[in-house]
Amino acid sequence: MPLWIPITIFAAFAQNLRFMLQKHLKDTRLSTGGATFSRFVFAAPLAVVLVLALTASGLREMPAMNARFLGFAMIGGLSQILATLCVVALFASRNFTVGITLKKTETVQTALIALILLGERISAAGMSAIVIGLVGVILLADPPRPAAPLPWRRRLINRASVLGLASGALFGVSATGYRGASLALEGGDFVIRAAVTLAFVTVFQSLVMAAWLVWRERGQISTVLRSWRVTALVGLTGVLGSYGWFMAFTLQHAAYVKALGQIELLFTFAASTLFFHERHSGRELAGMALVVGSILMLVTVT
Repeated sequence: MPLWIPITIFAAFAQNLRFMLQKHLKDTRLSTGGATFSRFVFAAPLAVVLVLALTASGLREMPAMNARFLGFAMIGGLSQILATLCVVALFASRNFTVGITLKKTETVQTALIALILLGERISAAGMSAIVIGLVGVILLADPPRPAAPLPWRRRLINRASVLGLASGALFGVSATGYRGASLALEGGDFVIRAAVTLAFVTVFQSLVMAAWLVWRERGQISTVLRSWRVTALVGLTGVLGSYGWFMAFTLQHAAYVKALGQIELLFTFAASTLFFHERHSGRELAGMALVVGSILMLVTVT
């Protein structure tokens, strides 16, 4: 079994734990920005310690950074911040499983981004998979039926669908940026490349988010620090998951890594049922099945 497969499964599991913790923080004590900041502020020092441990012990040599690395890393970092904000805000609109499933359209959107930016052609079978995924997204985007019928535009274009699709697109951009950054480093194997990329990105993201919160939500920083027992766990699961993703991106094309990462949906469904006691309608289950099926089909035909 190629090494990137178990690494990706581990990353998906850790990421699911992080989203569970962030949902809890968002529901109980933090704003959207605060819950997002918690993901980075405690992860950054852990990522730096990891790089120091690898290099100081003599196990790895520090790879050289360059302008290409910095550009890709910052684009990826900013995209991930915006994507995480969308996901945390989405939890307030729809339930946990639907929110994560809408986010998972990132794999389908990555194919479209590759077509636009890289000129990679999509086969007829690949386009069919994308259409199936869009049908699933429409089913998930359709909110519960109100007493008075809503116009179809309001049923399909709403806060949940926009946030879900935006997060998917932004996560696709961030994955591409992280792979580009890791590959742009000069020297070192996938272990140290992933660690250095992760350390730079998380420090950069912490500074950006801290500046934003000081400007717009100053009290949230102190709230995050006071809630350190939970927010530290967010940082720990965040850095473990991100390190797994970064290693996988270094070893394999981002589209394949993201496709295998759909196993997170199984973890999400279990968490939604066991921990949040959420119920799912037949329409939502059908939508999730179509989205997952379209992604599996896309991987098969590419």
